[in-house]
Amino acid sequence: MEKELSQKQIGLRVMMLRKKKGLTQEELAGRIGLSRTSLTQIESGNRSLTVIELHKIAAILSISLDEFLYASDSGVTELSTPENIPSETKTDNRISIPELNVDKLKNILLYILERCAGKPNVGEPILYILLYFCDFNYYELYEEHLSGIRYKKLPYGPVPQNLDGILQQMVEARLLKQVNTEYHKFKQTRYLPLEKADLQQFSAAEKEVVDYVLMYMGDWTTSKMSEYIYMDLPWNATEVGDYISYNLAFYRRPPFSVRIYPDEEV
Repeated sequence: MEKELSQKQIGLRVMMLRKKKGLTQEELAGRIGLSRTSLTQIESGNRSLTVIELHKIAAILSISLDEFLYASDSGVTELSTPENIPSETKTDNRISIPELNVDKLKNILLYILERCAGKPNVGEPILYILLYFCDFNYYELYEEHLSGIRYKKLPYGPVPQNLDGILQQMVEARLLKQVNTEYHKFKQTRYLPLEKADLQQFSAAEKEVVDYVLMYMGDWTTSKMSEYIYMDLPWNATEVGDYISYNLAFYRRPPFSVRIYPDEEV
């Protein structure tokens, strides 16, 4: 079974493979084009890798890109929990597996639609992208999942898996009303909230992330939203038809990154 690795797990994996190759931090950093300080931050999980750096390290350490971001059960045990790693490091370097929280997701949807119900641009495609940025921004900031839903990359945008069934459940439960309309001469499906979101389901940090996405992107047209997400690294680095790894959020750079990383010496 494949599992996503956290940023700290990836850093630990770099350190273990570097040692297995017999390279010092200074040697590996030099071959990548980084300072030793920057590599120390990477190995400790305090700095993410750029896509270029990731490919360079993969080539030097003879490991595939997939092996940096995912691990089988046996691979995690072998590379990420060696006997000489202190127990507190083993505990801190957890594996983050998306787990859908249906109640949380329904309340996020109600809250998004409550804030955007009067906006004619918020049909299904926009709703999917707003939800995507809420989920990926929260994960980048806190290394925890917001709704836990998984997204598949399709040519026209990220598609939250099984969301259509959840939306239909909400319509049947009279939490939402489904409306078919036209927007700029294109047919679209919209959802109007019939109930208010239960804000007790959200922490202050969760609500803040959702509010930021809605404030920043809520009025965007479909074309502007599409242009923006096509440049977002998690989307860009994923093949069409594959699931988008949450861990790719750590490789974002401004203006897409929402996290302030420690200053680094390059």
